[in-house]
Amino acid sequence: MFAEQIKNVVDKIDGSIAGLIMGLDGIALEQYVVPDREFDMNTVGMEFSFILTQARKAGELLEIGGVSEMVVKAEGLTLLTRMMTDEYFLAVVLGPEANFGKTRFLMRLAEDKLRPEL
Repeated sequence: MFAEQIKNVVDKIDGSIAGLIMGLDGIALEQYVVPDREFDMNTVGMEFSFILTQARKAGELLEIGGVSEMVVKAEGLTLLTRMMTDEYFLAVVLGPEANFGKTRFLMRLAEDKLRPEL
């Protein structure tokens, strides 16, 4: 189920690179990389799980609520993360030409299907 949903999101976005579902502990439940692309999605996910944890702690400390989404835009790619539960997030990596809005929409739809399984 997890692999199918990640693949569904990533394959519907022109210019997407990879996606994964990971716990804040840095352990991936499932990942998918577009065929013919080499990308270390697991390492990216592990690094950003730490950042999400810190952002979540900051939100609690400042009493502004939890983190629901985080976006990191770099020169060569964009990483979107969406918290699905208190412990698990969905992340998608996009190339510069990919549609950011469509990605957010598809991630929201996937969350509805994935959350009950987590």
